[in-house]
Amino acid sequence: MLRAGARELDMVINIGALRSGEYDAVGCEIRSLAEVAHGAGAILKTIIETALLTDVQKGVACALAKAAGADFVKTSTGFAASGATVEDVRLMRSVVGPNMGVKASGGIRTIEDVRSMAAAGATRIGASAGVQIVSGARAGSARSAY
Repeated sequence: MLRAGARELDMVINIGALRSGEYDAVGCEIRSLAEVAHGAGAILKTIIETALLTDVQKGVACALAKAAGADFVKTSTGFAASGATVEDVRLMRSVVGPNMGVKASGGIRTIEDVRSMAAAGATRIGASAGVQIVSGARAGSARSAY
């Protein structure tokens, strides 16, 4: 896909390896993909699938992604039991600091959800309900104008 012009690459971390404490393997995989992405002028987003991890594991995953050169950490693929939470976004931001991207993805359905995620530190939002969110935002701003 990178040869075809993709400018962003998403990867899901090896959750089994992370949960088993195989941090070197997880970091090496992220680093390898970051090098490939960056070599093609693309960015790498590392999906940590927060619904499947403890807070400690989420923190480790974020630290590994940052150390390996990923450009973003992302909450979810949208296929786990739950998606982004404000608490997870806040935790991810606290680990990666202000210069790395945090993408909240999964379960975001309203403009209020978007605002909450942004306030918690998300720099990008992934939502399949984008039209509904924008329509709700427009309706809300029209109501507040009166």
